[in-house]
Amino acid sequence: MNWTFEEAAAIPFGTHTALSFLKAARVKSGDTVMIYGASGAVGTAAVQIAKYMGAEVTAVCSTKNMGMVKSLGADHVLDYTRGDFSGIKKRWDVVFETVNKIPVGTVARLVKKGGVLILGAAIIKEAIQGLWVSMTRKCRVMAGTHTPTRADMETLGQLMETGAIQPVIDRVYPLEQIVEAHRYVDAGHKKGNVVVNIG
Repeated sequence: MNWTFEEAAAIPFGTHTALSFLKAARVKSGDTVMIYGASGAVGTAAVQIAKYMGAEVTAVCSTKNMGMVKSLGADHVLDYTRGDFSGIKKRWDVVFETVNKIPVGTVARLVKKGGVLILGAAIIKEAIQGLWVSMTRKCRVMAGTHTPTRADMETLGQLMETGAIQPVIDRVYPLEQIVEAHRYVDAGHKKGNVVVNIG
């Protein structure tokens, strides 16, 4: 294993969340997957894992992050700052909303009949809305949290070893700058992960 401490620290949160949801959604080769919030910790991991699973990936992010997301393997990249998602005609097998930034009703309309909507950052209101969507539309809705398992972490380790995934690290802060690290993350514009080095 030739990982740095920062790379190892960046893997468990976002990457495990992405893996757990995409496994539960049973993503397979040939599926179309949209990932909304593709430049964050969960999103950058989801792009790579969905591609590893054989999906055709559409990533949604801001203008400045389009190149980075494309470099992770996204087949198509949409700029959320330049379009109204309520008017998109295309539908996907799986839509993974990773950042809780788009209304549940709007994102649900992007899912094919019989597809899966993943509300990866849903809180109580969105989870309830997701339950309603699952009852009124012909799609499966997933939300909630996942507890890391040894098997999942071993899978992630293997994917890192083979180069199938790589953590995206925006910034590394020393422990004494942890307040500044939180401020940067809370601003909502980080790319991938922010790591605090306690060494």
